[in-house]
Amino acid sequence: MMDSDESFNTSEVKLNKKSELPLVWLLPLVALLVSGWLIYKSMSEKGPMITISFPTAEGLEVDKTKIRYLDVEVGKVTAITINDDLKTILVTAQMNSDAANYLNKNTSFWVVRPQVGLGGISGLGTLISGAYIEIKPSDGPKESHFIGLTAPPLLKNTDQGKQFVLETSDLGSMRPGTPINFHGINVGEVLSHELSKDADAIRLTIFIHAPYDQFVRKNTRFWVDSGIDLSAGADGFKVRTGPLISLLSGGIAFRAAANDGVKDIQPENTLFQLYETYDQSTQIIYKNTLRYVMYFNGSVRGLTEGAPVQLRGIPIGSVSNISLELDKKTAELRVPVTVELEPDRIREVNNQANVSDMDIMAQLIKKGLRAQLQTGSLLTGQLLVDLDFHPKSRIVETANDSVYPEFPTTTSSLDQFTHSAQIIMDKIAKLPLDKLSADIDHTLLALQETSKAATGMLATAKGTLSNTDKTMSSAQQVLKSLEPGSTTHYELDKLLQELNRAANSVNQLTDYLEQHPETLLRGKEEE
Repeated sequence: MMDSDESFNTSEVKLNKKSELPLVWLLPLVALLVSGWLIYKSMSEKGPMITISFPTAEGLEVDKTKIRYLDVEVGKVTAITINDDLKTILVTAQMNSDAANYLNKNTSFWVVRPQVGLGGISGLGTLISGAYIEIKPSDGPKESHFIGLTAPPLLKNTDQGKQFVLETSDLGSMRPGTPINFHGINVGEVLSHELSKDADAIRLTIFIHAPYDQFVRKNTRFWVDSGIDLSAGADGFKVRTGPLISLLSGGIAFRAAANDGVKDIQPENTLFQLYETYDQSTQIIYKNTLRYVMYFNGSVRGLTEGAPVQLRGIPIGSVSNISLELDKKTAELRVPVTVELEPDRIREVNNQANVSDMDIMAQLIKKGLRAQLQTGSLLTGQLLVDLDFHPKSRIVETANDSVYPEFPTTTSSLDQFTHSAQIIMDKIAKLPLDKLSADIDHTLLALQETSKAATGMLATAKGTLSNTDKTMSSAQQVLKSLEPGSTTHYELDKLLQELNRAANSVNQLTDYLEQHPETLLRGKEEE
């Protein structure tokens, strides 16, 4: 019975072992499958390995520093080593599979850190998250090794606009990032600069953002906007101000010509000249010009190259060259002034096809057209060349060694004034000033004596006037006492009445004596 029980238990145990074995081996199998799937998924999601050279590893950490494009993580730094040149570091990064499409030769990499500049503050987010590597995709063949940028590129992939080229003779303060303004609005920046092929100029590559790139047209002018433009010329002082950022770091401004239309919009990489000042950019360039040489007898101090040449106050040209000549044969010094006249500035009436501009100028000179130096501004002392008619001025023949025809000149009004003043001073110098001074002294002494006598007479007259005032005062008092109603007036009236009665009595006595003269002998008879 025991044997049967034991045999039963043994068979039962064997049956239990057969049922548990598949479950034990299923778990490792599932784990293996999951691991294989994860490995496959991880390998399938991994992109190519790339290397980037940077001048420093500041802010970079292995397995922490991310590579981002448009704030999306596309890779991670896996190793940082020093390059064989011992001057730069080599960053190894594992990229995502999606990034393989834009890992081309012209793709750019740079480290994003907090930066403070004239354009503002950038990279503040890295203060919390740490520095990261930004990528800017571009075209070209596939590449796995890149040279990192030391500074972020000025343009982003989302920027729309056009690139143009400006040519200048002096770089000045122009640098990558220099702003470009259009009517005071920041519409672009300088991307780079390089020497021209002949090394005689500097070319700036600029970028104008859309929609302002449509205002870059055929006759558009660019000039250096330094913030404050102070100039002194024959017209006096001129001051122009620009944006504050241009005052701090310099800038470039441009304007579109009024007569340009939409058809004149220029394509990308068009070359323009960069003028040094706004005034230069506003000057109209005339291709039809006449060159003459002028010889002035007096000093040309205050006359500079670029000074205007005016005809009755209207600019028709400018001074192009001023030099000094010495005639060794006669030992004479001359100052030839070369001017450039622009006949197109003058509107023509009754145009004659067979008459050239040179012939017209010869006719005007024959009528008395002369050149004369005049002061353009008393503040700056700058001179200009003024053309006007002086029919009585004769033409003085000079030895003209210039390749240009001579334009006759006349003495300037300032020289005439100086000459007249010199003549007056010479006449004054010839006067007997010592004798005149002695005569003036005698005259002054006589005037002093006369003044003393006049002073005495005035004192006497003053005393007489004082007595007259007293007499007038007494008379006024007497007249006041004779006014009606006063006591004196009453008594005087009474006196006059008594005198009147006395006069009547005398009259009666006289009449009686005339009738009875014997009364004087006999006396009056008793009646």
